[in-house]
Amino acid sequence: MKKGTRAFTLIELLVVIAIIAILAAILFPVFARAKAAAKNTACLSNARQVALSVTMYATDYDDTMPIFYAYNSQPPAGQPGHKGVELLLLPYCKNKDVFRSPVDTGGPYLANDVPGATTYWEAYGSSYRFTHCFFSTVAGESSQNNRLYTETSIVTMGSIAYPAESRAMRAEMFPFFSREYDKDCSRYGYDCPAPWNYYREWSSTGGSMIFCDGHAKWITGAGQFDDARVDPLGHRSGEPTSHPDAWSGTWYSLCD
Repeated sequence: MKKGTRAFTLIELLVVIAIIAILAAILFPVFARAKAAAKNTACLSNARQVALSVTMYATDYDDTMPIFYAYNSQPPAGQPGHKGVELLLLPYCKNKDVFRSPVDTGGPYLANDVPGATTYWEAYGSSYRFTHCFFSTVAGESSQNNRLYTETSIVTMGSIAYPAESRAMRAEMFPFFSREYDKDCSRYGYDCPAPWNYYREWSSTGGSMIFCDGHAKWITGAGQFDDARVDPLGHRSGEPTSHPDAWSGTWYSLCD
């Protein structure tokens, strides 16, 4: 006689579903970590390309660093009249997308400054912050937050005392900028009360940092960040200063 087809019992079906759920719980975090690691690697790769374009620019301009601009939103990136370091470097890197980090998810303040922008790259032209004291400031031309600088300070590659230790560029956000670590917003000035809240986590592990000699690292801790030098003379980011413009009491607030 021909045997009949045996169906799954309810218990067997539930066991299969339970096994699939367990496997998913194990594998999904692995996939998420792999995806995050790939984005971090791409961020670092883009930052290296930006560093190379800075070196090429300086070579063409008698060792002089590009003119400094930052956070100019009137007009924002991509609009005629926008001023940004990335525009000076574009002829060397040939692709404005290298200034966009894959982990760039913007920040709360963008809704006020550039409505509709979801990334720093969209709003200001770059996901990477150019360290002010390592770029040339030109009175009446350099600007930050749509305000012109009134002093001139020309920086050359040769004037940098410790190029391998000096932070030329960095990712805009690091996890230790959050209120969990900077509780009163007094050290890094990111996770502050509204409307001056700039912080959003881009990567849970750290961020890209490019040094003046062109090498790059993925920085994971505040100690590494604070130890980097931020001006041609070699002052460290976390080093105390009594300068009246140093709102955090460190060289970070003067130069970064």
